[in-house]
Amino acid sequence: MPPSSSRRFLFLALLSAHLAAPAAAAAATGTGDAAAMQALRRELAPPGWGPGVDHCAWRGVTCSPAAAGGPGAVTAIELPRRGLRGDFSAAGALPALTRLDLSANSLRGGVPGSLGSLRRLEFLDLSMNLLTGPIPAALSGASSLRFLNLSNNALSGGIPGELGRLGKLQELQISGNNLTGLLPSWLAGLPALRVLSAYENSLSGAIPPGLGLSSELQVLNLHSNALEGPIPSSLFQLGNLQVLILTLNRLNGSIPDGIGRCRGLSNVRIGDNRLSGAIPASIGDATSLTYFEANTNDLSGGIPTQFARCANLTLLNLAYNRLAGEVPEVLGELRNLQELIVSGNGLGGEFPRAVLRCRNLSKLDLSYNSFHGELPEDICNNGSRMQFLFLDHNGFSGGIPTGIGGCTRLLALQLGSNNLGGQIPAEIGKVKSLQIALNLSFNHLVGTLPRELGRLDKLVTLDLSSNEISGQIPGDMRGMLSLIEVNLSNNRLSGAIPAFGPFQKSAASSFSGNAKLCGDPLDVDCGSIYGSNYGMDHRRISYRVALAVVGSCVLIFSLVSLVVALFMWRERQEKEAEVNKAEAGEVVVAAPEVVASTVFIESLQQAIDFQSCVKATYKDANELGNGAFSTSYKAVMPSGMVVCVKKLKSVDRTVTHQQTKMIRELERLAHINHKNLVRPIGYVIYDDCALLLHHHMPNGTLLQLLHNDSNADGEKQKPDWPRLLSIAIDVAEGLAFLHQVATIHLDICSGNIYLDAHYNALLGEVEISKLLDPSKGTASISAVAGSFGYIPPEYAYTMQVTVPGNVYSYGVVLLEILTSKLPVEEEFGEGVDLVKWVHTAPARGETPEQIMDPRLSTVSFAWRRQMLAVLKVAMLCTERAPAKRPRMKKVVEMLQEAKNS
Repeated sequence: MPPSSSRRFLFLALLSAHLAAPAAAAAATGTGDAAAMQALRRELAPPGWGPGVDHCAWRGVTCSPAAAGGPGAVTAIELPRRGLRGDFSAAGALPALTRLDLSANSLRGGVPGSLGSLRRLEFLDLSMNLLTGPIPAALSGASSLRFLNLSNNALSGGIPGELGRLGKLQELQISGNNLTGLLPSWLAGLPALRVLSAYENSLSGAIPPGLGLSSELQVLNLHSNALEGPIPSSLFQLGNLQVLILTLNRLNGSIPDGIGRCRGLSNVRIGDNRLSGAIPASIGDATSLTYFEANTNDLSGGIPTQFARCANLTLLNLAYNRLAGEVPEVLGELRNLQELIVSGNGLGGEFPRAVLRCRNLSKLDLSYNSFHGELPEDICNNGSRMQFLFLDHNGFSGGIPTGIGGCTRLLALQLGSNNLGGQIPAEIGKVKSLQIALNLSFNHLVGTLPRELGRLDKLVTLDLSSNEISGQIPGDMRGMLSLIEVNLSNNRLSGAIPAFGPFQKSAASSFSGNAKLCGDPLDVDCGSIYGSNYGMDHRRISYRVALAVVGSCVLIFSLVSLVVALFMWRERQEKEAEVNKAEAGEVVVAAPEVVASTVFIESLQQAIDFQSCVKATYKDANELGNGAFSTSYKAVMPSGMVVCVKKLKSVDRTVTHQQTKMIRELERLAHINHKNLVRPIGYVIYDDCALLLHHHMPNGTLLQLLHNDSNADGEKQKPDWPRLLSIAIDVAEGLAFLHQVATIHLDICSGNIYLDAHYNALLGEVEISKLLDPSKGTASISAVAGSFGYIPPEYAYTMQVTVPGNVYSYGVVLLEILTSKLPVEEEFGEGVDLVKWVHTAPARGETPEQIMDPRLSTVSFAWRRQMLAVLKVAMLCTERAPAKRPRMKKVVEMLQEAKNS
């Protein structure tokens, strides 16, 4: 072979080997990936994985394009919120992996150090699991990491120094763990760091000096640790910071003047520290500022007028510092301000009328200061959105302005411990929204109690103690139906305390200090104070009242008799009209041909007539309820038996033509032996309709019990907490059983909870979970989320009905029981449902007892104690993060504990 030919051959051979190398490597990688993916499938058993060998087709898996001679390499595994548990260390054997998201599952054990071998890994999210142990130093080997989230686990130990090698890291989130030790100094040297979140740990020491100088740090959240030292001025040096949250630490020093360099700074929360000095005037340069909280520090000086330049400022909380001077008038220019909280300072001057120009102001807290002078008459001008007005512990004088009646949205009014005089204005009765508290104690109020107080039917706490109020307690105060706590002590009240539950259940100290007051709960007999004439006058008045009552009863009886007579006459006329119509030839709708029908229970086969079931669905008068997937009707059989007929709303040929599969599912459910599940007794198929037959439940549904004045038989309902608690436990046990047999309910709501003759609760529409679940391929329906108001928040982006989603829906039912409110009501406000209304109660200043239905919670302390325990369970069930919600088996245990408490 000539030399040139030899060289050409050698070149082609080398070129072929070079081109074949990637293919061989890819083939080897594909083979290795297959083994790792099969190991992950065995350990985690994710839904949608296997049993096929093509792991690239599994749900949540992304592969690179297939190379010659083998499958593509696995580049991403994204399985958030799948209920996974088990060992996932096999993921460390996927060398091409760039994204791994296993957040919001139930993973236990430690963070696998094997993940550090993934040189291409850029995104790792293991947040919201149950991981324990230290953060492995081996993670530093994943040198391409840009996003690392280990938040909301139970990790312990310190932050490994080796992680400082992750030079590309942009987001480090390790909050909500049990981490200890110092914040490492290498954090200040990460050039790409934008987000550092390490809140709710036990970290100590100082915030690393220089943090923010080497990177474009935008978010720093370190609240709820034990950090000390100053706030580094380096955080503001480059002007990139947007969010700074350092509350609940031990930081000292002053607020750096450079804070104004951050024009995009929107959120500053530095409360509950030991900061001192003045608030820098440069704060006005942070024109994007929305929230500024610096409460509970040792700040001094005045409130900077420069805050007025922050046009977006929504919340300004400077409470419990050593601020002096007056509230700047220019703060009235803050049109977006909703909360101004300056309590617990040394502020003075007259009432800052200028802040009333803030049209969105909902909370004004000037308490525990030295304000003086009279309160403005227009304290709640037209269109006021004021909900919380705290002016107590000041030196305000004059009278309570009659303009207080314009505070139509007010929830709490605190005017105690001032120098207010005059009478309580009758206009106070116009503030029907007052719910949390009305406190006028320790003033110099005189005159009698206005009868209009009785209009405050939502008020829970009333304190009028230590004034000079005289006269009798008006009987109209019985209209305060929600009242739990009352204090009228140390006044000049006289006469008998009206017979009213909240009064008699109060301690005697609530009425003490009134020399001429008598009756329960005071141990003072009215006769001993007013003599026998009082008793005679009282009997004379009672006699007159009795005569008036008897006369009224006679009149009412006469009117009712007349109405009943008219009703019977009209009913007779309608029946005669129907007879005449029948004689003239009534048009009868032909019943459709029944394609298939079955009764599963042999003893009922002779009692059920299928044509009667079909005809019952033609009349609106027979309708019992309308759910997300079916409409229920009451059907009376010729035998006299009453049956509940459910007409499925979304049925296609898969159901009506594949009868064998449908019958098999229904028969299986018909023989489920659980006392808290509604079981089908048969079905009817005609045309394109499917009817499911059930036993009739004489006491209707939980929805009717909670929100109707009468039950299915027209009998008046009385609030009964033991019965409601028993119903809640019944439903929880039924749902726990469903989850045990791997069945997820599609529509948990109070309208699908049925009550039998003894008020035992049965969860309905269980079979619809099998017949209409699109994942089972048995039918196609447009929405499977459930009823409005019960849908878990994660459904919006997962579009999957899950076990944690069922727990959330059940939690809504618990809240519905506790509050007697529907899941969605106008009173909550736009965009707010029952869950959000309850969870945000602390922010509104409401206690748990103020959320619950007072008709139940005020009956006895035992009921109230059990309701508070159940409220805790409901709060857990409706946690926004699915991983934080308990399993239904645990819910049953907690409810049983509440019942036995």
